[in-house]
Amino acid sequence: MSYTAGSCTELDQLPPALSPAVVQDRTEGGVLVATKNEPHGSQFTAHNRQPLRLGNDNHDPEGRESVSFAENEAPSLLFDDFGGGLNDSAPGALIPYIEKEYGIGYAVVSLIFVTNALGFILAAPCTHVLEARLGRAWTYSLSLLMVAIAHAAIIAKPPFAVVVSCFFFIGFGLAVSLALNNVFCANLVNNTAALGGLHGAYGVGGTISPLIATAISASGIPWSIFYVIPLAVGLINIVFSVWSFRDYEKDLSVHQPPTARQVSPQHSAQSTGAHRDHALKKAIKNRVTLLGALFIFAYQGAEVSISGWAVSFLVAYRGGEIAKVGYISTGFWAGISLGRFLLSHPAQKLGRKVSTAGLIAGSAFFQLLVWLVPNIVGDAIALAIVGLLLGPIYPCATAVFATLLPRGIQLSSLGFVSAMGSSGGAVAPFFTGLLAQNLGTVVLHPICIMLYAVMLVSWVFLPKIRKED
Repeated sequence: MSYTAGSCTELDQLPPALSPAVVQDRTEGGVLVATKNEPHGSQFTAHNRQPLRLGNDNHDPEGRESVSFAENEAPSLLFDDFGGGLNDSAPGALIPYIEKEYGIGYAVVSLIFVTNALGFILAAPCTHVLEARLGRAWTYSLSLLMVAIAHAAIIAKPPFAVVVSCFFFIGFGLAVSLALNNVFCANLVNNTAALGGLHGAYGVGGTISPLIATAISASGIPWSIFYVIPLAVGLINIVFSVWSFRDYEKDLSVHQPPTARQVSPQHSAQSTGAHRDHALKKAIKNRVTLLGALFIFAYQGAEVSISGWAVSFLVAYRGGEIAKVGYISTGFWAGISLGRFLLSHPAQKLGRKVSTAGLIAGSAFFQLLVWLVPNIVGDAIALAIVGLLLGPIYPCATAVFATLLPRGIQLSSLGFVSAMGSSGGAVAPFFTGLLAQNLGTVVLHPICIMLYAVMLVSWVFLPKIRKED
């Protein structure tokens, strides 16, 4: 993936091979896979393969699989995740203004997190079906159109019940597109770096979103006007996605060898039939899927809780002004973005299992400092460091899950993990709001620390990564 941020492109020379072997391309989970051990002189050319490769340019001395990646797909994937971050980090800065606009409290405003997560959960079993029937390009465009319509409705500042409903459609649409993005990048050779860049783009959107939302709302402009920006981004990305993936299925068919093309109708029928019907059932019986779902449930629960309630905590317990502390949320998201760009590759070199455990422990320590240090400047710095440490955890974890999962259930498994993660991103902030109604927003910190503990336990119980994986 030729990311403009420069963190994800790693093109290596092909080393010589001792003996040639048959090259066989196949498609699994909607992604082009190449299994090979080729001689040095038989590189894939622009005539028979897509031009840009990530990782080892279709060679893996350990026999591992790699996935081709065309240049024109990178902007669409990056822009899609950028729009996701732009959307997801805004509520934290907007919640005080939404509460004031509708005359509601913490518990009621938390409903937007619940419906958003319900959309993500429903999207998990639907992603396979939509892609099988519509193709990759139109699945992207349909999901993004759904999000755009919801944004347009919010801009009109409807009754709060309608706003809550809109967040369901936002969650569903984003879940479909982001799941496809994650699976695509997880199948690249240097998937940790690729996912780090992808999620770094998400972090960039998350960084600037609170800045814009706070500036708009603090200036007296209705809070709902903020959603003009993610609406515009979404409409642009609809065009991007249709163009980038317009020939996706055609390219997969062309790149198959003749024997594969001869059986492709039968294979396609099976894929859209029993295989796809049972993919989710197989996925949720898999140990890695279940532990991964628990891990991401806790991760996104902590991330969204901090993003959603840190500003309210600083206003209530540190005497901060709404118009000023709203910008502190930007520091948290800037930390996430920098962490994904700067720490993902070192984490891969150090070892994903060990480095992720260390990042979780560090996040818990600095979360404790935010809780106990009664200084708004110190809290702002500590929150930024929490974001920095949390940032690379998601791409590292997703890369580990993809390594441990059978490829045939990857899309369903990672879709299920993503859905459970989003449900964590609803349950945790929702219960934070419920408890805050009576106990105050200080409950944010013990909830987050408990979620870090859940992450660490589920991480420890994952199977070991074998060298051949």
